[in-house]
Amino acid sequence: MTTRARTRLFFCGDVMTGRGVDQILSHPSQPRIYEPGLDSATAYVALAEAVNGPIPRRTPASYIWGDALAVLADFRPNLRVINLETAVTRCDDPWPGKGINYRMNPDNVDCLTAAGIDVAVLANNHVLDWGHVGLQDTLDTLGAAGVSVVGAGTRSDEAIAPLTLRATPQSRLKIFAFAAGSSGVPPEWDARADQPGVARLSEVSARSARDVAMRIRDHTAVDDVIVVSIHWGGNWGYAVPADHQAFAKTLIDEANVSIVHGHSSHHPLGIGVHSGRLILYGCGDLLNDYEGISGYECYRPDLTLLYLVTIDGEGGLVDLELVPMRVCRFRLQAASREETQWLREMLERECAKHGARVVPTKSGHLKLLW
Repeated sequence: MTTRARTRLFFCGDVMTGRGVDQILSHPSQPRIYEPGLDSATAYVALAEAVNGPIPRRTPASYIWGDALAVLADFRPNLRVINLETAVTRCDDPWPGKGINYRMNPDNVDCLTAAGIDVAVLANNHVLDWGHVGLQDTLDTLGAAGVSVVGAGTRSDEAIAPLTLRATPQSRLKIFAFAAGSSGVPPEWDARADQPGVARLSEVSARSARDVAMRIRDHTAVDDVIVVSIHWGGNWGYAVPADHQAFAKTLIDEANVSIVHGHSSHHPLGIGVHSGRLILYGCGDLLNDYEGISGYECYRPDLTLLYLVTIDGEGGLVDLELVPMRVCRFRLQAASREETQWLREMLERECAKHGARVVPTKSGHLKLLW
């Protein structure tokens, strides 16, 4: 009997490369935005510079990833998965009444390929910020760049279809992606037979979990390693709703899901392990242009994590290493000792609620125990 190899996967939360971040890249979009009180994306660059100092312009594609690139090179993940919370488009027509609209110039897509991103999850509350045209541009640009997408499409069957990838020669990975209405995804964004959109869940409940589990069973084989990526919940606060916990555990119990990859919150949430399977309830933002925006300092939203996951051939969790990072001048920097300690204490508190612990490693990173 052949032993199936272990698989190494990189996950993170929201990667927002639009607005201010887009303005410092090699090909900035026209900066016009349509927000209450602000009409230029350059204002977000100015806010960040007021806090952390000058930010270079026309940066190399790899600039935003900073110290994370060396971490990823050392870990050598088989697949790299992000939630891309940005439309990749030149469209100038924002979704009516949305208020916050993120976009990145398609010519800047190399900021994703510079980090070797394999998969962009698009089931979120910003991918249609520039309408159906913006979504189509996003799908076309990412496809041409060799970045696979999941969770959105030109019609419902594309949006809900799983992404199938070979993580290793012996391991077939299937990724499903959904966006919950609780994360700010309007019903109008739901993909239909004749309308582009996202794979939207109107509710996170026992009933919807059973429906998703049935869909997964219909599209997978017994040997598949299954990942479910879901954009759910609000932006701030550490409490993980009971419905989210039950939803994740139901997918593991009834559909043999190996990893639940949750995102939407602007800061990391607790982590759980159920029946040997990993539940990331909220990965937090990884990259954004929020530096200088005040009001939520108690959550330390500038601190974030790289999630380095190792699973066995059957999808069981072998190891989770958490690499603390800090966003500074729109670039990922290795967190300081004090920042790492703050993250450890926060994660110890929150993971304890889910039966897990977080301990330091010799390399100065963090590790999940369960």
